[in-house]
Order: sequence, then structure tokens, then C-alpha cells
Amino acid sequence: MDVVRLSLRRPQWPVLLASLAIATCLVAMVYAAVSALTGRDALHLPATIEQIDPLPAAQGVPSQNSVFVDLLAGYEGVLVVDGLELKTVNIENLQDPANKPGAQITLPATTIFEPGNATLTFDPSPGAEIEDFSQGEHVITVIYWKTIDGRSAARSFTWTFNVF
Repeated sequence: MDVVRLSLRRPQWPVLLASLAIATCLVAMVYAAVSALTGRDALHLPATIEQIDPLPAAQGVPSQNSVFVDLLAGYEGVLVVDGLELKTVNIENLQDPANKPGAQITLPATTIFEPGNATLTFDPSPGAEIEDFSQGEHVITVIYWKTIDGRSAARSFTWTFNVF
């Protein structure tokens, strides 16, 4: 019987180290992709708030940027900017019955609530309680509640952004 001799080569250290580095990077990329928080999860929004603008901790926001909150259907709310609760007007109350449907209306310089979309929008403008956002950090709080429950059952969400 013939015996087959098995001979082991000495490892090529540069190839072995490069393979180990590549494997480590692949494992790290898969871990990062699986554990990353993106989109809604990264904002830590309550389930009743679908979207906000400016985003929390946003940097370099223009001084005339509007504040926008999109709530779930059936909710309403108010905006508090830097400790000042802004007057909120329901857009349905601005409709003039003498106007034809689809006619343009003039919006007041305050927070506008659109019940059909459950959105709150405030545009800083001349004549508004806040005409523009000064440079620095601003604190926004949305106080929101289920329409059928009323404001006595309100909850709130607060975030900040920075104006350049």
C-alpha cells in the first residue's frame, strides 16, 4: 500500500490578515444594517404623530421655516413655540359661505389646523405672534388630543431645532 503524505504549507500571513480584516468588516456592516434606526424610529415620535418639521435637533434651519405637525386622523392640537402657545384657527371656520367651493381664502398669521388632514402649520410672517425665528435654539411643543376626548385628555411632544 502506498501512503499519501500530507504536507502543510506555512501560512501566508499577509493573505491571512487581509482575509480576517475583510471578514470583520463584513460582520460589522451586517450588524450596523440590522441594528440601525432610521426614519420614524430614529425620531422617537409618538404613535399619534406621523410627521414633524423641522426635524428634532435640526441644525441650520432658516429663520422663516414653518413648523408642521401631522397627527393621526381624529386628533387635533396646538403649537407652543419657545413657551408661547400660538392661537390656532380651524381652516374650516375660514370658509366664507358666499364664496364658491375652491375659491381662495386669506389665511391669518397664526397656526392653521386642517381637520381633514389633521395637520397643524405655523408660518412665521409679519403680523404673526412670531414673525421669524431668531438665531439659536428653539423649543417646539405640540399639545394634542383625540377630538372626541377633548383637550382635558391632552398629551404632548417636545423637540428642538437650531436656526442659523
